[in-house]
Amino acid sequence: MSEKVRWGILGLGNIAGKFVKDLLLIDNAVLQGVASRDISKARIFAKKYGAIRAYEGYDALANDPDIDIIYIATPHIFHFEHTMLCLRAGKAVLCEKPMAMNAKEAKIMMDEAKKRNLFLMEGLWTRFIPGTEKILDLIANDAIGTIDFIKADFGFKGDGNLRSRVYNKSLGAGSLLDIGIYPVYLSLLLLGVPDAIRAIANYTETGVDASCSMLLKYANGAKAYLESTILADTPVEALIYGSKGSLQIHSRFHHSKEITIRQNDGTTESFTVEYKGEGYYHEILEVMHCLHQGLTESPKMPHSMSLELIQTLDSVREKIGLEYDGG
Repeated sequence: MSEKVRWGILGLGNIAGKFVKDLLLIDNAVLQGVASRDISKARIFAKKYGAIRAYEGYDALANDPDIDIIYIATPHIFHFEHTMLCLRAGKAVLCEKPMAMNAKEAKIMMDEAKKRNLFLMEGLWTRFIPGTEKILDLIANDAIGTIDFIKADFGFKGDGNLRSRVYNKSLGAGSLLDIGIYPVYLSLLLLGVPDAIRAIANYTETGVDASCSMLLKYANGAKAYLESTILADTPVEALIYGSKGSLQIHSRFHHSKEITIRQNDGTTESFTVEYKGEGYYHEILEVMHCLHQGLTESPKMPHSMSLELIQTLDSVREKIGLEYDGG
C-alpha cells in the first residue's frame, strides 16, 4: 500500500461528520469517497469535507477501485449487511461499534475478512484514546494492586422520539447496544470474560431496553457492576477498586482525559491525558498503521476481543429478554 490511505465513508450521519473531522487532521489520509442513499446529502457532505467523490447508494462506493478502506457509520442493524458488501468488494473495513447485532453475524464477518485476507476492525474508539493507554499502563504497573470491583455507568436522557435510532427497534435501538457496550467493554478489557452474568432491564414502549443493570462475576471473586440508560443523565464515569487503592476515570469515561488514583493510605495522584480532535484521530492512526504493516487485525482491538464483547452482550440480552429481528 502507498503512504496515502484512501478512505470511503458509508453512511453520513452525525458520527460520520465527527470521524471525518479527525480524518482530515492526518496528512496521509485521503477522503476519497462518501455515500448516502440520498445523493444530495452525499454531495453536501462531500463539499463540506472535501471528499473527492460522492455516491448515491453504497454499491458504487464499495466497488470504487480507488478506495482502500471503508468506514461503516450506518445504524447498528445494518452493520452486517454493509460490512459484508464492502468485504466482498475487496475493501478493508472499519465498522462502528457494535460491529454486529449478535455473535453469529460477527463471526461471519470475521470469517469473510480472513478468507479474503482483508483488514477488519470494530470502531470502538475507547481502546485507542490516550487516557485508556494510561489506565492500562497504571494497572499493569500495579498502581492499585489486584482489581476487586469495577463500577461504570453510561446514561443520557433521550428525547423521546420513538422513530430515532435510540428508540426504533428496527434500527437496533436500546441503551445496551448503543451505550451499555462501553462499560461492558471496560470490564472485558480489565477483567476478561465473566464467569457469570446477572442483568435486569426496563423497556420503552417500542420494545427496547430503556435501562439495563448488569452484574458480571469472575472466578477470582472480582465483580463489575455496570449500568446503561436513556432515562437520565448519569455521571458517565468509572471506578476501579483494587487491593492497594482505587482509580477513577472521570466523565466521560469512554474518552476521558482525567484520571485520579486514591491509595488506601489516603494519598491521591491525578493525571491529565489529552486526546486529539474529536477522539477518533487515535483510532484512525491505528487502522492506518495496521494497513501499512499488512495486518488484517489490530493487536489492540483484535477479532477475538470483538467476538467476546458481542458474546457478552448476547448473554445480557438473553438475561433481559431483548430480541431483535434476525436474532
